[in-house]
Amino acid sequence: MTDIASLPYRPCAGVMLLNRDGQVFVGQRLDSTLEAWQMPQGGIDPGEDPLDAAYRELWEETGVVRDHVELVASAPDELTYDLPDELIGKVWKGRWRGQRQRWFLFRFLGEDGDVNIATAEPEFRAWRWAEPADLPELIVPFKRELYREILRVFAGELA
Repeated sequence: MTDIASLPYRPCAGVMLLNRDGQVFVGQRLDSTLEAWQMPQGGIDPGEDPLDAAYRELWEETGVVRDHVELVASAPDELTYDLPDELIGKVWKGRWRGQRQRWFLFRFLGEDGDVNIATAEPEFRAWRWAEPADLPELIVPFKRELYREILRVFAGELA
């Protein structure tokens, strides 16, 4: 049995993508049967700059290219979440207890047609725009506090 407390957090970058109406991109994961929606996020490769990872993950998950976004803000600190005990060992080959994430707020400069979730390695089965205040209720329960914290961090830019 792995001592969960001894496992490290997986380094990750997350993207809050805002459209012109102040709504946020959310996608439904392909690998989940839950009716949960999440913002784009993914691992930071060794030696990769977190902002570069955010641009890469955004492209890999949504098809949105760097030219179609502008950086509005970045979270000053890493945010973390822990996986529920029943998922430890089932995801990420049991190497991580959760994620430590660098979050970035991007403004989407493109059109809805510039979003293409049918990427080379798709992660989402559906996507939509959501109101920022609805995010904690849309995400899986174990990430709700993380999403509340992201809303607090970017509150000035979302007002």
